[in-house]
Amino acid sequence: MRESGILMHITSLPGPYGVGTMGKSAYHFVDFLEKAGQSVWQILPLNPTGYGDSPYQSFSAFAGNPYLIDLDTLVQEGLLEAGEPEAVNWGENPGRVSFGRLYEGRGKLLRLAYSRFTPDESYAAFLEENAQWLPDYALFMALKEANGGASWLQWPEDLRLRRPDALEEARKSYADIIGYHCFVQYLFFRQWKALRGYANGKGIRIIGDVPIYVPLDSADAWVNYKLFQLDETRHPTAVAGCPPDGFTADGQLWGNPIYDWQAMADTGYEWWVKRLTAAAGMYDVVRFDHFRGFESYWAVPAGDKTARNGHWVKGPGMDFIRAVRKALPELDFI
Repeated sequence: MRESGILMHITSLPGPYGVGTMGKSAYHFVDFLEKAGQSVWQILPLNPTGYGDSPYQSFSAFAGNPYLIDLDTLVQEGLLEAGEPEAVNWGENPGRVSFGRLYEGRGKLLRLAYSRFTPDESYAAFLEENAQWLPDYALFMALKEANGGASWLQWPEDLRLRRPDALEEARKSYADIIGYHCFVQYLFFRQWKALRGYANGKGIRIIGDVPIYVPLDSADAWVNYKLFQLDETRHPTAVAGCPPDGFTADGQLWGNPIYDWQAMADTGYEWWVKRLTAAAGMYDVVRFDHFRGFESYWAVPAGDKTARNGHWVKGPGMDFIRAVRKALPELDFI
C-alpha cells in the first residue's frame, strides 16, 4: 500500500508565542492533510532540546519538549490567565524563533501554571505510568538548574558519579523543582495524546524520528553510564561522527558518546527496548535516524578537534534488529 504525507516539524507551525505548538495551528494542519488526501505527518523528535536547540540534541530520549506545550490551552484550563502569554516578549521578528526569549518566557509561564496546579488522579496515574524514566529525568533537570545549567560532568563529584546518599539528599533539597519538571511532562503528554488522537481520527498517522545517539549532557548518559564508552570519571573515550568525504575534508564531529554495544547486548538491549517502547507510545511509525550506524559506526578519539582520525567499528547489526523484533513485534519502524 502506497502512502503520501508531509514532513514538517511542529515548531514550524504558525503561532503567536514564539514557536509552533500543539495548539490550534496543529489541528488545522491535520485538517489540511485530510483535505489534501494525505495519510502521513512526519515530524522531528519531540524531546526537549539541549545544545543548539536541536531536536537531535536532547536532554532525554523519553521526555517531551516544553516549548511545544500550547499556552492557550493552559488559559482555557485555568492554569494561566488571559493576557499572560501575550505579556511576554517572544522576539522582534515574528517570522523567526528567538530561542533565548523562548527559554525565558516559557519557563516563567509554566512555573506560574505549576503554582496554580492541584494534582489529581490523572496526574498520579501519569507519574506511575512513567516511573521508569521520569524521576531520573526530573532530578537531572533540577540538578542542571541548581548548577547553573552546567553539564553533569561539571557537577560535584558525588552527584556526577551518582552516589546514592548524594542523590537522596538532592531529591529532598530540590523536591519542588523536581515536581515542576514532572508537571511539565504531564502537560506535554496530555496535549500530545489529544493531538495524535485527533490526527488518527482523521486517518493521519504520525511518523517520528528516533536519533541513534543521545548527547553526553543528557539524563540518558548520566543515568545509564555503564551502557556508553565512558571512562571511570564518566568522560567519553570515543565520540560519534562521520568520516571525511567530498563535502567535508575534516568529516563531521558530532561529539555524542558512543554506546558500549557489548554491554547493551548483555542486557538484551533493555535500554533500547524501553526507548522504543516509549517512542511507540508517541508515534504511529518510528524512523531510526542514522540507521547506517547500527551496521558500523565512525568512532573518533575523544578530544580530537576533527573527525579525521576516526575509524569504522562494527555495530550490533541484525542482532539488534532481531532483539527489537522479538521484544516489540508490533513496532512499525522505518
